[in-house]
Amino acid sequence: MEYTNKLVLAPMVRVGTLPFRLLAAEYGADITYGEEIIDHKFVKCERVENEILGSTDFVERGTDSVVFRTCPLERDRVVFQMGTSDAVRALKAAEMVYKDVAAIDINMGCPKSFSLSGGMGAALLSKPELIHDILTTLKRNLNTTVTCKIRLLGSSQDTVELARKIEKTGVSALGVHGRKIKDRPRDPAKWNEIADVVSALSIPVIANGDIFEYDDFRRIQDATGAASAMVARGALWNASIFSAKGKLPWEDVKRAYVRKSILWDNDLKSTKQTLKEIIMHYSCLELAEGKNVIKAENLSDLAKLYGEEDYYNFVLSNRH
Repeated sequence: MEYTNKLVLAPMVRVGTLPFRLLAAEYGADITYGEEIIDHKFVKCERVENEILGSTDFVERGTDSVVFRTCPLERDRVVFQMGTSDAVRALKAAEMVYKDVAAIDINMGCPKSFSLSGGMGAALLSKPELIHDILTTLKRNLNTTVTCKIRLLGSSQDTVELARKIEKTGVSALGVHGRKIKDRPRDPAKWNEIADVVSALSIPVIANGDIFEYDDFRRIQDATGAASAMVARGALWNASIFSAKGKLPWEDVKRAYVRKSILWDNDLKSTKQTLKEIIMHYSCLELAEGKNVIKAENLSDLAKLYGEEDYYNFVLSNRH
């Protein structure tokens, strides 16, 4: 994996599934992170070649629940992001998937309670020994790219100190979200504190925070000196943010996402969640479209709602 001047799709829970990653890549994303997958859950999966879809599925044993789906189209750019609090378990999970993806990334930035309560995500930020243990275990035992993503700590000095310790584990790059654990999305990202990390390290830093237009990729790199730039909400609201030609109308992007979800038989909950997030940004869930997305019981309902019935029928007729 190369990390210089790359446009990167950030990991987003329930959103960063295969259809959204492929859509972002189509618009110009160079590297696409999957949603955070918890190692506990992943080690209960088995790897299945899905011949109908042409995908590789990691399915929870005893269920038909697909925990992670990928395909050869994204092999060279997809990053498997993992939530973990244990080096041995992290390695066990990574060994199952690393040959199907471009890199393994450890989530050290998620501030949500499900991550923190399991000692994962941002909870790791206060445990440098455990961070070292997890990253060196993966580096020593896997022949693949290993990275991690952090948030800012209480002071810039603390963040720099931790980043230097992470660099010493031999990771290939470090993602830095320019907010602290207690910061809300509406609080401005601290690009100056990302810059402090960049100037202290020799490995590439991927800057994350407050990218809402294509030009912001260049702005954050200029402001921080980061090697690459990563976007979350800006991509969720309009995945064509990655296009140098400018954003497409959000209605077109939504329909393109629905088509990709149909093509790759995406999980209904994940598809609805992504659509709801897009609608909430531009409109309101109380209006007809939002209500119909909430009511949808299958992908066929969503195809009807977005005028993609013919596409849905075409895809299904070609699957059998």
